[in-house]
Amino acid sequence: MKGVVFTEFLDFVSEALGSDVADDIIDDADVPNGGAYTAVGTYPYTEMQALVTALSRRTGKPVPDLLTLFGRHLCRRFAVRYPEFFTVQTSLFDFLESVDAYIHREVHKLYPDAELPVFRLTRYGSDAIDLDYESCRPLEALAEGMIHGAADHFRQPVAIAKLRVEHPAGPFVRFSIKHAA
Repeated sequence: MKGVVFTEFLDFVSEALGSDVADDIIDDADVPNGGAYTAVGTYPYTEMQALVTALSRRTGKPVPDLLTLFGRHLCRRFAVRYPEFFTVQTSLFDFLESVDAYIHREVHKLYPDAELPVFRLTRYGSDAIDLDYESCRPLEALAEGMIHGAADHFRQPVAIAKLRVEHPAGPFVRFSIKHAA
């Protein structure tokens, strides 16, 4: 995983719970580099898993709930760090459609070794889409949080239903997203 996700996660924990808690979960997770992450580095997913699990133990909140909260935070931070990805689109659904077609291509130009999830979008009129999330990492809760964060950014409230789909080509998670009043 790219280091920017790690650095943003530790910033998220520090902002929400204090730098002492961030230091504590680094100690609890016993990550090899002692939590010294750089935004441009690449680190094993298992280290993120250990950090989030350590945070879950400290807070008593389930891992998926923490990942969803972090996903919202991460989307807000990406909107600040990479505004060009957010200003090109004028709606949530257009933005989500641009993730694979535009954003991930640009990310690969900067970080050729990045292992990004795949998003496939199907529109159902102007008020509903299915967004299929396929990844070698079980981070659908993070993706859901980022979807909510993007909805917040575009000021377009949504309702999201999630379904795990077993497919011969490999499993994926389908987010059925509808504009909410």
